[in-house]
Amino acid sequence: MSEGHGHAQGHGHGHGHAVSARADRKLLSGALALIVGFMIAEVIVGFAAGSLALVTDAAHMLTDAIAIALALLAIRLAAKPPAGGFTYGFKRVEILSAQANGITLLLLAAYFVYEAVSRMIDPPEVKGALVLITGVVGIAVNLLATWLISKANRSSLNVEGAFQHILNDLFAFIATAIAGLVVLLTGFARADAIAALVVAVLMLKAGISLVRDSGRIFLEAAPSAIDPQSLGAELCAIEGVVEVHDLHVWEITSGEPAASAHILVAQGLDCHQIRIRIEQVLAERHHLTHSTLQVDHATAATGEAHCSDAHGAVHRSSITDVGRAPDPASPAH
Repeated sequence: MSEGHGHAQGHGHGHGHAVSARADRKLLSGALALIVGFMIAEVIVGFAAGSLALVTDAAHMLTDAIAIALALLAIRLAAKPPAGGFTYGFKRVEILSAQANGITLLLLAAYFVYEAVSRMIDPPEVKGALVLITGVVGIAVNLLATWLISKANRSSLNVEGAFQHILNDLFAFIATAIAGLVVLLTGFARADAIAALVVAVLMLKAGISLVRDSGRIFLEAAPSAIDPQSLGAELCAIEGVVEVHDLHVWEITSGEPAASAHILVAQGLDCHQIRIRIEQVLAERHHLTHSTLQVDHATAATGEAHCSDAHGAVHRSSITDVGRAPDPASPAH
């Protein structure tokens, strides 16, 4: 790739989670036991009461249980060290889990919208008292499960996916309890279907968010908090840097951003010191502690492409009599 000699190749590294994976597993396991136990009871009561809202909640709780089980499996796999062809290990198994959670939520939401609309048109008999009691108990169970998972490491998209499942279920139970109260007091059976629609909308919202965020990681998009164009210009502004190209920023898994770049520095300067300065900027300003940099001295042919197959914009520093000119950020491929 490079036409010049590689003088400095640096690899900054250092990341960690405030809460250990072992603690996460313990918290998730506790939430899983609560969810599964209550889900079984809810299915029985839901069919006895003829309530779509309760059955919808139970189905949502099944996805909660699956989401937590997948999250536990993903945490275990992600802890395995890199080996063989898996040079990053299995960290993205957690992202696979998050995406599976999102897709499941979207599919279930579509089904429950269809079922709720059918019941709005032709409402069946619903036993409001049973729906109300189950809804209230469900709120208590989900409050406890939500509290447990909120203490885990939510910077992990995998854990966040499980948390979103439980949180949505809490809102769903609130809607279900209200529907049960309305049916009990007024006999308005369509309240049950309306509650199911509310649950479906919440599932849609959470599902879209999870699919979008996990998709960005699979497509190796830059983290939403980092603009690669601005970052390239910022690195070009460092004293001694002449050009930055092949700048890439992505996430290995949620909460683990990484960067790589090819840096050209002015002739006669210490490229090792400049590399260290760049790594400091990446780590301190952007939390990019996992970086791989190739640093070369610029050749005399200023303005010509240094690499024949560079990807992304080429950022060049232009020093004039009045200081540095704006980064032109010319596109490459």
